[in-house]
Amino acid sequence: MDNEFAADLITLIDDDGNEHEFEILDVIENDDGCFYALLPTFDDPEESVESDGSYYIFEAIEEDGEQQLAEVEDEELLDQLAEQFESRFEEMFESADDEDDEGSQN
Repeated sequence: MDNEFAADLITLIDDDGNEHEFEILDVIENDDGCFYALLPTFDDPEESVESDGSYYIFEAIEEDGEQQLAEVEDEELLDQLAEQFESRFEEMFESADDEDDEGSQN
């Protein structure tokens, strides 16, 4: 079985030293910086089902020579990024649906 759709995962460590795993949904680089849309992953399938499907937007910053992800604190920028990510999600899903439709016609 071909595994071309494997999720890209990243582990973040919060201020209390707790690890949290996320799936990288998308990355946008623009004049404001580099931003990641991340979806939490869950070890327990029940937690995944109960999740509301919210994703988080983080900014890639360099601190002490290392790349880190930080919360976007500018609400206006956060709203703009959310619109961009959601537009890109729609495009990705539409193109995936189109490919599925083409494959089923044969």
